[in-house]
Amino acid sequence: MQKQYDLIVIGGGVLGTFHAYHALLKGLRVALIEKDIQPMGATVRNFGQVVPSGMDSKWQAYGRRSLEIYKNIQSEHDISARLNGTVYIASNEEELQLLEELYSINQRNSYASSLLTKEECLKKYPGLQNDYVVAGLFFPEEITVESRVMISRLQKYLVDKFSLEIIYNLNVLHCEPLNGRVEVMTSLHKTLWASKVIICNGNDFKTLYPEVFNASDLEVCKLQMMQTKPQKNYRLPGSILTGWTIRRYESFSECPSYKEIKAREPETSYQKKWGVHILFKQAADGSVIIGDSHEYADAENADSLGFDLNMELDNFMIEEAKKIIALPDYEIAQRWYGTYSQCKHNDIFTHNVNDNIHIVTGIGGKGMTGSAGFAEDNIESIYN
Repeated sequence: MQKQYDLIVIGGGVLGTFHAYHALLKGLRVALIEKDIQPMGATVRNFGQVVPSGMDSKWQAYGRRSLEIYKNIQSEHDISARLNGTVYIASNEEELQLLEELYSINQRNSYASSLLTKEECLKKYPGLQNDYVVAGLFFPEEITVESRVMISRLQKYLVDKFSLEIIYNLNVLHCEPLNGRVEVMTSLHKTLWASKVIICNGNDFKTLYPEVFNASDLEVCKLQMMQTKPQKNYRLPGSILTGWTIRRYESFSECPSYKEIKAREPETSYQKKWGVHILFKQAADGSVIIGDSHEYADAENADSLGFDLNMELDNFMIEEAKKIIALPDYEIAQRWYGTYSQCKHNDIFTHNVNDNIHIVTGIGGKGMTGSAGFAEDNIESIYN
């Protein structure tokens, strides 16, 4: 039996799911196709931070809209979103200068933030090392989610409230425009039809449109993260981002002093070689997630990144983390890596195969923060 939809979204991660969400809000009949039994890529292998504060001006706007969307959905259905804020901890005068400059930028953008003194940081964040912290910049409106459960809860909400049809464990083999519609041919001899198709499945779209993929500037980033055992009688509120994060996140690149400060960094440091910046986030069970690192390869050579964990790198991150926060217990319960695709020269990869087939991918590390807001804008663009 041939099924007809207004829209088929290929890829059940956060970017694809929020495209489906905004299409459903327009009253469209939507199917979401995920190749695995559940999303297993970048969406579930990250910190679970929604931090517009780390984005450049364009993506901060998308991120701030995403915050509104997450909070609206959370008010109706528990998707694990917690309003607990984000703090950036400066460890020296250069990083403090960047915090002060970002604070001024956000004042002009009417995005709530507050500078914290050393004493305020030490009081608010238990275990923060006295000899590390100089000051902090706190963003009260930002949230965390439990990345391994958020997407399944969001999809259940869309099924229950909007009758989204989700088809798991199904591979799309081919998309063919035919008579003003799109024929979507899948494994298991299942054929679906839609007025439009949006492809949001990372660099996997190479199997559908290899020529488009080969002409793209996509690369893949591999990140290592770890999670402690639950901490007894210890609470670390919100997301804790540190000095190396201040030196890395896009938002700080808009600060007047950024280029000069970056130019003074040693090029041969272990931290720079592996793109390490230390982050902390306490999960709902009391464990603390620590990371992360960044290793890159062209998307066509993504396999060269390998599937092993670099234990030397993990140990380096643990030792650096101990210099920042004295957790009651640094015993590691889990270690993993995640991968995401991003563009080398653009902020996201978009390509219109024709008027009815659209590829949207390569959102990089902005996915959890920016997808909800970006997808809203993109659905409006596609349907107008």
